[in-house]
Amino acid sequence: MRLLSVAAISFLISCVTKQPAEQTQAAPAQPEASVATIVAFTEGPAQGPDGMVYFTDVTNNRILRFNPSTRKHEVFRADSNRANGLLFDSQGRLVACEGSDAEHATPRVTRTDLKTGKVEVVASQFEGKSFNGPNDVTIDSKGRLYFTDPAPDATSVAAAKTSNATGVPGVYRLDPDGKITRLLAGLDTEWPNGLVISPDDKTFYLIEAHKTDGGTRAIRAYDLSPEGTLSNRRVHYNFYPGRSADGMAIDAEGNIYAAAGLHRRRGTHETLDTKCGVHVISPSGKLLRMIPIPEDTITNTAFGGPDNKTLYITAGKTLFQVRNEIAGLNR
Repeated sequence: MRLLSVAAISFLISCVTKQPAEQTQAAPAQPEASVATIVAFTEGPAQGPDGMVYFTDVTNNRILRFNPSTRKHEVFRADSNRANGLLFDSQGRLVACEGSDAEHATPRVTRTDLKTGKVEVVASQFEGKSFNGPNDVTIDSKGRLYFTDPAPDATSVAAAKTSNATGVPGVYRLDPDGKITRLLAGLDTEWPNGLVISPDDKTFYLIEAHKTDGGTRAIRAYDLSPEGTLSNRRVHYNFYPGRSADGMAIDAEGNIYAAAGLHRRRGTHETLDTKCGVHVISPSGKLLRMIPIPEDTITNTAFGGPDNKTLYITAGKTLFQVRNEIAGLNR
């Protein structure tokens, strides 16, 4: 699973520890990434059926798309309602977690038809209350969507404007028929962020990214039933006391590619013990290698390319890309 080459894509934006005993030390550093194109605060990469790489520019409230052939990017959707995590479903529709711009729309999950540009709201409330700000999304082989909805904080636009929000962190499942089920809430999750499902649909991985002293900063694993319920919670990989992962992708062999760490502290209880980069973690929870990324703040990963062996990484103003020997899954 040796990495073959590293390149990067930058976009115009200015953005801008002691390893826990149970963790395995990282392999020797990989080659440094190079820049390909520049933007703003990048998040949520996902390759579309058109071969374009879609990603969000949270700072400037828009969704962009990058053409790997021309090495250029363009605005796909302005006024994105502060879209964050993205995903393409089996029908090639763009699913977006929207945190709310507090002016035009509430926190929600939408689905966009690439051919018509029509944006459809697929989830905006649970039990009569608005979401806090959907963050990231994944999908299983049955077409069921799973998304996280962290509790609002003092800097959340949605928190300041939405008085009828749930107010508690949650993880939800959205079935193809539109039914929404809350899988985790309250004491069951602290600050749910990235999430992904194993290739066999049997394991559900969830990033907890609580920044406070003693908060959980780890990837948790759950057994995922055929009905889409969770059980048997355990710690799959622990980042504490460093910065936890934000988002992650998974390859065909079940290895996780988690974007975690910092180069400098940012006023939280997160330390610099977690090195900034993509942490490649096996299904057994072993750290296989760490792909260093030179820019804060690293946020997410996704596979793309004609053979799905290109790993795209969002960090700060830059979209990086790395060739990988194992094909990834679009989850």
